[in-house]
Amino acid sequence: MHRFRRTVLIALAVALAGGGCGRSFQARNFPGTNEQLYAASLGEFKKKRWESAASGFERLTLELPARDTLLPKAHWYLARSHGARKQYLLAAQAFGRLAEGFPNDTLADDAMFEAASAYQKLWRRPDLDAQYGTAAMTTFQTMLSVYPESPRRAAAEREIARLQQWFASKDFENGMHYFRRKAYDSAIIYFKGVLENYPTTPRAREAALRLVESYRAIRYREDADELCATLRQRYAGDRDVREACGAAPVTSTASPPTATP
Repeated sequence: MHRFRRTVLIALAVALAGGGCGRSFQARNFPGTNEQLYAASLGEFKKKRWESAASGFERLTLELPARDTLLPKAHWYLARSHGARKQYLLAAQAFGRLAEGFPNDTLADDAMFEAASAYQKLWRRPDLDAQYGTAAMTTFQTMLSVYPESPRRAAAEREIARLQQWFASKDFENGMHYFRRKAYDSAIIYFKGVLENYPTTPRAREAALRLVESYRAIRYREDADELCATLRQRYAGDRDVREACGAAPVTSTASPPTATP
């Protein structure tokens, strides 16, 4: 009965908000109940008035009791309002508070996915500082660990693969920076990092080819030969591998001579 009454009050508040709130909505001075403020803020959100919607939901996140069922929804819409204004860091933080404060809520896995996506948007190019890329990767991986059955699992795995390619590109370009300057020892560190940390990315092949060149430049012949053997096996028939490593050495199959009595 109490839940039905609350639903009716929220529906009434939505109607009132739609009819009279308009652009005069002020969350700070809103005179109604929390339910009415939620409904009014949701009305602002639906009208794409992101700033006023955010102010209303932010007030609710501060004033609603900890066990109130509207609280996780208030965090959700606050985060989405920030995201709609391209305030991605604020969005990520708001989504994160929802996931941390309400891990059993039906919105928790969605909130973690959206938090990771918001961090990902802040890493605009692979050559820039990867702080937010790291935050995105960590959040996606945590989501998969905590919510392995989430409907968003496949989407999270796709984003992780894309982030790995960006990290691989960043390390590869760092390696090339030193490679061009003939600082081969430093280049080797980055190229090996690509192979070890992101072996399934397209950049791994490029890093391996440059690693062969770096080994040969400093006369690490055994390392170069060993890597070439792996490349021939992994990329059989690849023209670039053949040019970098040459043909595979021919092994003799002749039988050893027999001793004469």
